[in-house]
Amino acid sequence: MKYETVIGLEVHVELATNSKIFCSCSAHSYGAQPNEHVCPACCGMPGMLPVVNKRVVDYGIKAGLMLGCDINRTTTFDKKSYYYPDLPAAYQTTQWFAPVAVNGLVEIETSKGKKGIRIKQIHMEEDAGKLVHDIREDTTHVDFNRTSVPLIEIVSQPDLSSAEEVEAYLERLKTLLRYARVAECEMAHGTMRCDVNLSVRPVGSNKLGVRTEMKNMNSIEAIKRAIEYETARHIDAVENGTEVLVQETRRWDDIKGKSYAMRTKETAGDYRYFPDPNVMPVVIDEAWFESMKNSLPEFPEVKRARYMQEYGLSEYDAEQLTKSIALCECFEGASAVCGSPKDATNWILSEIMNLLNLRQMTYDMLTVNGKSLGELILLVSNGKVGRANAKKVLSAMFDNPELSPEKYAEENGLIISNDTGLIDKVVKEIVASDPKSVADYKGGKEKALMALFGRCMKTLKGNCDPQVLRKILIDYIAKV
Repeated sequence: MKYETVIGLEVHVELATNSKIFCSCSAHSYGAQPNEHVCPACCGMPGMLPVVNKRVVDYGIKAGLMLGCDINRTTTFDKKSYYYPDLPAAYQTTQWFAPVAVNGLVEIETSKGKKGIRIKQIHMEEDAGKLVHDIREDTTHVDFNRTSVPLIEIVSQPDLSSAEEVEAYLERLKTLLRYARVAECEMAHGTMRCDVNLSVRPVGSNKLGVRTEMKNMNSIEAIKRAIEYETARHIDAVENGTEVLVQETRRWDDIKGKSYAMRTKETAGDYRYFPDPNVMPVVIDEAWFESMKNSLPEFPEVKRARYMQEYGLSEYDAEQLTKSIALCECFEGASAVCGSPKDATNWILSEIMNLLNLRQMTYDMLTVNGKSLGELILLVSNGKVGRANAKKVLSAMFDNPELSPEKYAEENGLIISNDTGLIDKVVKEIVASDPKSVADYKGGKEKALMALFGRCMKTLKGNCDPQVLRKILIDYIAKV
């Protein structure tokens, strides 16, 4: 018998706000010292009343609109009661009865073509703290920095059926939310985590099988491996009776490549949801809704088509640029200044990409100003700065986005001077020091000329026109 996998995802995304959802503590806990960003409110102290961060609601609305959802004009917060050491109030403030967004649709594309994945809802909530297990001391520490950091949880319908579709769906979510600048979506930093709900059923059946949930998956590769393992486990259990499947929460061990039972899966009734009396309903009026709607960015596929039509870019170049809103903004700013979309594209897809890789930065971490990049490209095309020195200027621009390329080049001796007297002197010294290369060139070996040219350019620190240097070099060698 053939089986199909049925998958629904609950994706937790940390919003890119400066402060937490109900207090003014910093929401940026990655890399901070334990319990550095905490206060009585986010530590659940008695008598502390929450105040809703409006920016969190802004981002919740924008996320919903980006994912094709309907926005609830009145959205409320509720208490989700459960006890765990990293939840100081013994309940989580979340949304159950009236989430900010419902009934969305995200289109994905895989090797099998396009498919729409329905979004059940997007709700806003506070994150829990973090338990740090110390094996040496045989104890567990609690870090509350992450407590009350604002999240949205994107709950899909069980429309996914393979690891490939899950990967495409998660990548699409990341792209859309990053374009709207509502979230970083960096799994390695814990700002995007995923719960995978999975079951199997015979192909053609409409009845869902026994569902298991794998919690807090933080790597797409781990998610793919876990889906493949769980699918095989479920099919083996159904076909061969190797175990009795029960609805439960499981933990994925990526090192061993296996999942393990954690606890019986809770139901909504176990959490005893009820309206949080300390948080008033949020009413999204028409003016607020329209302002969020008008702030949405151009979608990646629309931007890609425009780049090909308006700027004459190839499909490949347009595809690469539109992977990140930061790359797009840099490209558009540079093109407007230098007047050459092709040059701007080449610099971004070669030199900027190389620097991002060297510095282990993601595309969205790019801070280079598009206007400044355009100015740098003009310095090169106008013959004021050599390509090699322009790379040095670009590296400095990574460290200081407000840097003026021309001023930096002037202050650091990177402007091409074309001092023929200096060039003549350097050429004579290099030629005199390497008679073998001179003889090889005269014997027809073009590479020997390039070796001499390279040494001259290095001595001149790139501060001359390559064509001028080449002519002087060839003319001088002809005389000796």
